Amino acid sequence: MGKYLQKRMVKGLITFFITITLTFLIVRLMPADPTTMLMDARMTEAQKNQMLADFGLDKSLIFQYFSYIKNLLQGDLGLSFMQKRPVMEMILERLPWTLLLMTVTQVITLFLGIPLGIYSGYKRGSALDHCINGVSIFGISIFVPWLGFTLLYFFGYKMGVLPIGGAYTPGVDSGIAFVIDVAKHLILPVITLIFIYLANYVLYTRGSVIDVLSEDYIRTARSKGMKESKVIWKHATKNAMIPTVTSAGLMLGAMVGGAVLTETVFAYPGVGRMVYQAVSQQDFPVLQGSFIILALSVILMNIITDLLCAYLDPRIKLD
Repeated sequence: MGKYLQKRMVKGLITFFITITLTFLIVRLMPADPTTMLMDARMTEAQKNQMLADFGLDKSLIFQYFSYIKNLLQGDLGLSFMQKRPVMEMILERLPWTLLLMTVTQVITLFLGIPLGIYSGYKRGSALDHCINGVSIFGISIFVPWLGFTLLYFFGYKMGVLPIGGAYTPGVDSGIAFVIDVAKHLILPVITLIFIYLANYVLYTRGSVIDVLSEDYIRTARSKGMKESKVIWKHATKNAMIPTVTSAGLMLGAMVGGAVLTETVFAYPGVGRMVYQAVSQQDFPVLQGSFIILALSVILMNIITDLLCAYLDPRIKLD
């Protein structure tokens, strides 16, 4: 276990370093010039030069890169071009909202997707199986903003039963009323993400169950007279979970991308919306900092996923 963790940590650090480097280069290869967002027409030439110096934009690209790495190792993600605030401070303000959205979505999709996938795989070819498959394929095909705007239109504008944006109502800031208010604001963003990513878990689990049910040890268990429910839940389900757990780690990365669009549609004050705003405003430090935090979360999730797979299947040797 120790050797495995060391190997995964080394690979994770390499991936993290590559992500940092690519992010640094990509944002600087964007066609827009960020200096135009910093300058004011009334500024003198000296003031413009001072502004560039304050953000380190007057240096060469190589110097900027190594300076960025040095500051990053010290926990400094730089200052926002637009808000003139530390990027880390801005991320820490928004990260809890994104974590809340992602956690609620992930928990619900797992608790719904796995049982539906197991049942669909066990009842392969049945009318309900065809129905679940059809809905799942439809869910995968849906464009996130379209679904979000549709839900907003019907439940927010037409019916007026749910909030149309934000994470909470200003003025409601304590007690059970605040919890209920936050939950109401979560409903539409969570439904949007669930409808799309639930389908992936259903299809992954269904395929795994179908494969496992054709294995020799399942036929052996049945030939011994073991109850079908025990065959399904004790033998088939546990082994079928390995691809599903792996997909959960992969889905986190996809869900992060979906959160950018979802948070933007619902004006949800998370890191995803901040990424969209940073792209629109060419705010390089915010864009870089957000990508770094999101990349780190995906890398950690992949390590946890590997450990869970080894727990579910002892045949997987971590060392």
